[in-house]
Amino acid sequence: MSTEKVEIFDTTLRDGEQVPGCKLNTQQKLKIAARLDELGVDVIEAGFPVSSPGDFQSVTEISKLVKNAAVCGLTRAVKKDIEVAAEALQYARKPRIHTGIGTSDSHIKYKFNSSRSEIIDRAAEAVAYAKKYVDDVEFYAEDAGRTDNEFLAKVCAEVVKAGATVLNIPDTTGYCLPEDYGRKIKFLKDHVPGIENVIISCHCHNDLGLATANAISGVANGARQIECTINGIGERAGNTSLEEVVMILRQHPTLNLNTNINPKLLFDTSKMVSREMGMYVQPNKAIVGANAFAHSSGIHQDGVIKNRETYEIIDPADVGVTESAIVLTARSGRAALAYKAKKMGYNLTKLELDVVYHEFLNFADQKKEVADTDIHTIMEIYRKNARAIA
Repeated sequence: MSTEKVEIFDTTLRDGEQVPGCKLNTQQKLKIAARLDELGVDVIEAGFPVSSPGDFQSVTEISKLVKNAAVCGLTRAVKKDIEVAAEALQYARKPRIHTGIGTSDSHIKYKFNSSRSEIIDRAAEAVAYAKKYVDDVEFYAEDAGRTDNEFLAKVCAEVVKAGATVLNIPDTTGYCLPEDYGRKIKFLKDHVPGIENVIISCHCHNDLGLATANAISGVANGARQIECTINGIGERAGNTSLEEVVMILRQHPTLNLNTNINPKLLFDTSKMVSREMGMYVQPNKAIVGANAFAHSSGIHQDGVIKNRETYEIIDPADVGVTESAIVLTARSGRAALAYKAKKMGYNLTKLELDVVYHEFLNFADQKKEVADTDIHTIMEIYRKNARAIA
């Protein structure tokens, strides 16, 4: 069965860079943008041009650099924002203006002191104005996750008429449950005239740890773009993780969805972004964390040594990791010790292994992890004891 493409919209350089302490200079942004283009993302959201001279410069330089992906600039539903974004994007091979406005009752009342009808008018006007500068205009309905579906459909209908090519449905506060977010996407598919001519996009935040699940629910219900960041970096608890959604779609062929991402670059790209942003990746982070393919339990180690798929659904090599890690601890069994010892050049018989394993446990009880170099020490202890007995 043929698969449908899900476009990957990377906002590491915009939403990801909004994290305190993660500010990048233009050269760093160019370095990451070049890697994102190589990685195969479809859209790079390069920044918010009107926000600062530095951001304007970065978007301009990224527009000149990127060869394959569309380059996107964020704006509010404000003419000046749109004009500045258009200027910054003038060198892009595939420019996109990303404009929008809050649509939830909370945003309408407290953020804009406005009304639903005024919000619809402002949204449509912003899209129509952006359309004067570029063909590709994405509209975001900020806080769509908490927006009434009927009203959200009315907003979307008007911006589609105004020329929007992409409809971004953000769960801005990370509030939605996956089934609710999926239903919201399906409701729009069923109730917005002309929606078959535009791409629906998922932009989910991770406040409740559901960003990835919500994005997958969105594409399962008809969305065809996911907005995400490397390592899931972003405001507050972060955004949808690029590496997670890419590998979920890859590992679940029954979804009949695919991306253009080269997964073998995922691990190295994760390290690059972590290094440039100074943002530590938690060890248990899915796909790219230091422990994602590490095994320390004896039962798990024995299974992985016999057949990797016993405890791994992803081949580490598929995401650019050299191999699974067998981490020796006091919980490790004989199979793991024999495996590690063999890699260090020691081929132990069963009888030798029994004795060495006893020495290993004594050693492991004193340390959290037994390093490869410790194997040599353990073997020296074993040999001295063996000579003493002889």
